Amino acid sequence: MFSALEILSTLLILVSICALFFAIKWQMTHAQLAEMQHQQNLDAQRVVQPKQAFDPKLQDLYAAKAQEARDLHNTIRRFIPKQFIQHLAAKHESDLKVGFADEDDLAILFVDICQFSHLAETLSPQQTLNFLNSFFLRMNAPIHANNGFIDKFNGDAIMALFDHPDGSEHDKVMDALQAAIGLRLALNLYNEHRENSGYQQINIGIGIHYGPVIIGTVGTEDRMDTTALGDSVNIAYRLEGLCRNYHADIIISEQVVLNLPPGHRVTFRILDNVIVKGRSQGQKIYEVLSHLPKQQQIIKLAQEKEILTCLSLRKQKRLGEMADMASSCIARYPNESVFAQFLAQAEFLTRNPFHENKSGAINSPLIQTG
Repeated sequence: MFSALEILSTLLILVSICALFFAIKWQMTHAQLAEMQHQQNLDAQRVVQPKQAFDPKLQDLYAAKAQEARDLHNTIRRFIPKQFIQHLAAKHESDLKVGFADEDDLAILFVDICQFSHLAETLSPQQTLNFLNSFFLRMNAPIHANNGFIDKFNGDAIMALFDHPDGSEHDKVMDALQAAIGLRLALNLYNEHRENSGYQQINIGIGIHYGPVIIGTVGTEDRMDTTALGDSVNIAYRLEGLCRNYHADIIISEQVVLNLPPGHRVTFRILDNVIVKGRSQGQKIYEVLSHLPKQQQIIKLAQEKEILTCLSLRKQKRLGEMADMASSCIARYPNESVFAQFLAQAEFLTRNPFHENKSGAINSPLIQTG
């Protein structure tokens, strides 16, 4: 057994060793900190007092390069939407590369000029370009005012996305709907200007869908573009195309209707149950009426019962009764294209009974009416 004196001596030796170690460590650290501080002072002097800073020619060169960088930044912003960059930031991506992708649920809006090809035939290339830029300028404001951004200009068409940062699906679909109504109001003002300037008025069709979208970059390292892809984009595009079939201003999908917030004040009615090109499932489509005069809204809403009856008869394959109902409605509502569409469908399906699925949806655009 060790005596108390031996144990005490051993402890004193250990304490002395530890004290010596920490003293040496402190001296090394203190010396390193002093050296780092000295180096930082030297660096600061070199930054604050560069010899070249007093050269007026170099100052002018630096200023010119800085302005050039700002101009380039502002130019790039016109080609890449700010919201796209925000999607990059959310993914902690600092470098825009080919193949970047981010999936999100968005509202997609397409707007297109009706019968643009006929109008373009009467214009020179320069006149066509001037007209399109004038049109795009007026369509831009309602989109941006409602938290949307333009993804593409495609010919005479605009594709816009509504992602409402930190917003819900209710916010996104309401943004798109309010933008669509704003586009119709902007069109009215634009047509007044065109008429006063001696030009013919134009009309537009608008389609809106809500669903998952892939936002990403495509192309090559030396030629890249940002884009939005997916089935939802196709549906929105097809809905806009159906505006001509039904002579409707704004057509929305069932997904938009299902995501409207409680207590909304959007007025709409059902139009049809269709299978748009590129899909196998049926899609109920609706016509927005909120931008129309109140009396016109009342008349269109009163026709919804007959529309639902025609759809029910079509689903039950009672095509003769459907044709009779549509004919009766055409006599009562001669300016309502939806019933001319139903009559054409009934006659077509009588001859071609395999263009309808079990849910009662019909392939579209299968029928064209005026």
